[in-house]
Amino acid sequence: MTETVTRGAANQAGAVINPNAAAEAQDFLPLNGIDHVEFWVGNAKQAAAYYRSLWGFTPVAYAGLETGVRDRSSFVLVQNDIRFVFTAPLGPDGEIAEHVHKHGDGVHDIAFSVDDATSSWEETTKRGARSALEPTALKGEKGVLRRSAIHTYGEVIHSFVDRRDYHGTFAPGYHKIRRPAPAASGQTLLEVDHCVGNVELGDMNRFVDFYRDVLGFAQLIHYDDKVIHTEYSALMSKVMTNGNGRIKFPINEPASGKKKSQIQEFLDYYLDEGTQHIALRTTDIVGTVRALRERGVEFLGLPHEYYLALPERVGDVGVPISTLEELGIEADRDEEGYLLQIFTKPVQDRPTFFFEIIERHGSRGFGVGNFKALFEAIEREQAKRGNL
Repeated sequence: MTETVTRGAANQAGAVINPNAAAEAQDFLPLNGIDHVEFWVGNAKQAAAYYRSLWGFTPVAYAGLETGVRDRSSFVLVQNDIRFVFTAPLGPDGEIAEHVHKHGDGVHDIAFSVDDATSSWEETTKRGARSALEPTALKGEKGVLRRSAIHTYGEVIHSFVDRRDYHGTFAPGYHKIRRPAPAASGQTLLEVDHCVGNVELGDMNRFVDFYRDVLGFAQLIHYDDKVIHTEYSALMSKVMTNGNGRIKFPINEPASGKKKSQIQEFLDYYLDEGTQHIALRTTDIVGTVRALRERGVEFLGLPHEYYLALPERVGDVGVPISTLEELGIEADRDEEGYLLQIFTKPVQDRPTFFFEIIERHGSRGFGVGNFKALFEAIEREQAKRGNL
């Protein structure tokens, strides 16, 4: 794979970017995008209420005892092109209960939209993927939904979902929620921008190879520990993307440092490799963050010194620096444009999963110019928890 170091301001820190990633990605596994993300949680009803009342997601479908499902309860929530599923066990036994007991709330399935679930399963399993679900046709009153799945890092799976012959709200076994409680307003979250996986030291390249060889992805960016570090900790990251660029998966592993990195803290509390955060794209990060803050969503904060240096580093980003500082929004620029981003604190009790909100203006990067300030902010939170 040819790697080229670009010369944008943000990339002078040493990030290695492959401008040919999309062309190098293989076409044996056409992926239309992310169909949904399923979280396994301790209480699906309360999770659904949180994402409705704070994040503005609308509940659209439900499965549980009332729909003939005996072992779990699931709520499907949507906002524009984002679809989240929250599933909880109805008893102390079974894989969902074991997953929640071990990990706490966490991502179980990052599902892909495909045109052929059988072909997707065959192409990936013959290249070495471990099957999680053989091709299955789920029949219901609204048609047939076809699905298959494979394992990836930790206990996360990738489902392949073919909805061409299904016309229901989500899937057979789910009932449409006809009169949902009104969702919170004021935010504009459009789609999943990227999903970040944390893996053990030494596993990053193994899963880079997995996404390249099994799913046909190509490496877009490589950040080493010279790029992502503070005085105390460091990590390494490689970003994988599929051919159409709709799916981007950064893969992180810890690096040696004076103290514990955020990746190691995640691994220590999640007790496995897993999905660390999901970035949600918006076209109005100021309005979105303001609305989320007013409803109680907690974000990381950055010191005043970060914003003093911002005008010289990134120039005009269409938002006054005073507004960025007021809301804690970060900015970065590269050769292709600029981006605005912000990170929540963990959204559950364990210091594991969190969200990123991102607004892109040309830039396809991930905010390398913000890494040091961001990681110092994360370390301040780790210190409060006694985990640095």
